[in-house]
Amino acid sequence: MGSHAHEGMWMLPDLKEQNAAAMYELGLLIPVDSVYNPNGISIKDAVVHFGGGCTGEIISSEGLVLTNHHCGYSYIQQHSSVEHDYLTDGFWAMNRQQELPCKGLTVTFIDKILDVTPYVQDCLKKDEDPEGINYLSPKYLETVAKRFAEENKIEQTPSTTLELKAFYGGNKYYLFVKTVYKDIRMVGAPPSSIGKFGADTDNWMWPRQTGDFSIFRIYADKDGKSAEYSQDNVPLKVKKHFTLNISGVKEGDFTVTMGFPGRNWRYMISDEVEERMQTTNFARDTIRGIRQAAMMEEMQKDPAVRIQYASKYASSANYWKNAIGMNEGLLRLKVLDTKKEQQEKLLAYGRAHNDNSYQQAFDQIRDIVAKRRDATYHQQILLEALSTGTEFSKVPSVSALLEALKKKDQTAIETEKEALKKAAENYFNKDYSPAVDRKVSKEMLKVYAALIPQGKRISIFNAIENQFKGNTAAFVDACFNNSIFGSKENFDKFINKPGINKLEKDLMVQYSLSVAEGLKQTANEMKEMDKSYSAAHKTWVKGMMELRKSEGLAIYPDANSTLRLTYGQVLPYEPADGIVYNYYTTLKGVMQKEDPNNWEFVVPAKLKELYEKKDFGRYAMKNGEMPVCFITNTDNTGGNSGSPVFNGKGELIGTAFDRNYEGLTGDIAFRPSSQRAAVVDIRYTLFIIDKFAGASHLIKEMTIKE
Repeated sequence: MGSHAHEGMWMLPDLKEQNAAAMYELGLLIPVDSVYNPNGISIKDAVVHFGGGCTGEIISSEGLVLTNHHCGYSYIQQHSSVEHDYLTDGFWAMNRQQELPCKGLTVTFIDKILDVTPYVQDCLKKDEDPEGINYLSPKYLETVAKRFAEENKIEQTPSTTLELKAFYGGNKYYLFVKTVYKDIRMVGAPPSSIGKFGADTDNWMWPRQTGDFSIFRIYADKDGKSAEYSQDNVPLKVKKHFTLNISGVKEGDFTVTMGFPGRNWRYMISDEVEERMQTTNFARDTIRGIRQAAMMEEMQKDPAVRIQYASKYASSANYWKNAIGMNEGLLRLKVLDTKKEQQEKLLAYGRAHNDNSYQQAFDQIRDIVAKRRDATYHQQILLEALSTGTEFSKVPSVSALLEALKKKDQTAIETEKEALKKAAENYFNKDYSPAVDRKVSKEMLKVYAALIPQGKRISIFNAIENQFKGNTAAFVDACFNNSIFGSKENFDKFINKPGINKLEKDLMVQYSLSVAEGLKQTANEMKEMDKSYSAAHKTWVKGMMELRKSEGLAIYPDANSTLRLTYGQVLPYEPADGIVYNYYTTLKGVMQKEDPNNWEFVVPAKLKELYEKKDFGRYAMKNGEMPVCFITNTDNTGGNSGSPVFNGKGELIGTAFDRNYEGLTGDIAFRPSSQRAAVVDIRYTLFIIDKFAGASHLIKEMTIKE
């Protein structure tokens, strides 16, 4: 069966049947069983899910994990303070004792991937399903996973996780048996001036010159089992780790990327693409830019605030620019026309085979998209502006304490006071500034009111209208001045003498409940439509599968944060007439972009010194230049951040960290001519560790091939 060599986020169990021939033709030099072997050790066993949202790779026998700087960013920030500013200065543990435990961070290995489609379909026929949604219900699929594991005697430990997911809209099912490690420690991170060089300006762009990497280590108990943090834990002796190849890349080289891509939507019809442009992307573009400007203003005034909000800002900015670029690209590349051609092809296929189910599914999807448009738009504006945009929308619940106060149950009152104290400690955490939240929230309520007509706004706007004459800024000030959650001082004063009246009239509490109710209401408006949509989408995707099969083409499911493989080549590209982008960048580009007055383009003195002396060690290119990044035309998306990029011999040559601006439409329609994945060259990573940081003990731990 043939395939489009560079398009596709392939399931590992399908590689042998669907992809092996194309991979060998492009340059795979090892058996496909060395990449994925269901019955033995393979490269798959050196690829991990990092923290649930990124990918990492094992680069030493003692559990060293390499990922992106932006994937480790929140943990670098977690350990940072004005006194120890690891975001600005970087961090390097010079021995095991200096490695820092990261609260809440996990690293997950995939032990088994099982196609359980017949088993799940059999269960769906037997089990009660009054609402007709079992086939996509995470709760139901969790039950089936446990049942399957018990019946098939799959060994489970306290650290085993079972994940059964639907693929192709519910036409296929795979079970992932996973082991989760919870004691993960930070080992090394370059300063942000290297790991985040170019920041927002260069984000999603090419050419790039960023050392977007960080290093962590997995710890386990003395028996190699997953365990909570303990000083007695030891580095994990892993089953498989990558060999790092520093011989370099050249144009046309075969590359493979393995990782956990988050979401894409390749099976959308054109109406859904328009909906995405006008709701999710519009909301992110319009609202996040305003939020970020307010945050940045405060971050630049105060180093403590900069550290507090660094991760929140970066998280917001990432998909703000993505939304802008995606909408621009969808129009420029006429993706709607491409989608219309694809859907007409399937409809014609259905007519030719006297099967009108695809036409019915298509008509139903179009009808649902039209009907849910207002609710989807409101939901996205609400999420961006008020739920995410205002941090005080997440104040702790006071309902249990209020109930105890009304009943005058002294024992319950004391119990609920203690519970609320703990919740308040989490709310008033080291990364929260009421002053910043006040400033940002004023902007967020104003933009929400501008985008949502008065009669459709959430209920708190009735109070804003009645008590504050529609003045959203005055409402926000009243919240922070008077609410028990307006400041730590306000809370401490209240908890010493709690009162029913104070809770019932608290504006922040009312606001939080109103935002939650607004989200619930928009979700309820779409609930029945979503159910009908899922059924129609399943039929539509089934048709796409049949069509591709009839054409002799390989098929792959949409990304859903499960382990996938993509492959392609190191290639330049032409974004526009007369413009050609080379496939690699060097340290020379860092120096050319240097701007000491712009925090995004500051270059550390030590890096400049190494550049001027050409002190690149064994990591330099043959022409004496220091490589930084390269691009490949593999099919990546969010979640692939940190993914290993390896050569035809299965050796690590880089770490994927981004896509190019022209390729942002790839989440909806892949364009091989313009879509590229940006990769930190492993030589630059090792150069920074060795020559810049002086952490040569880490280099000695790795297996490096010249």
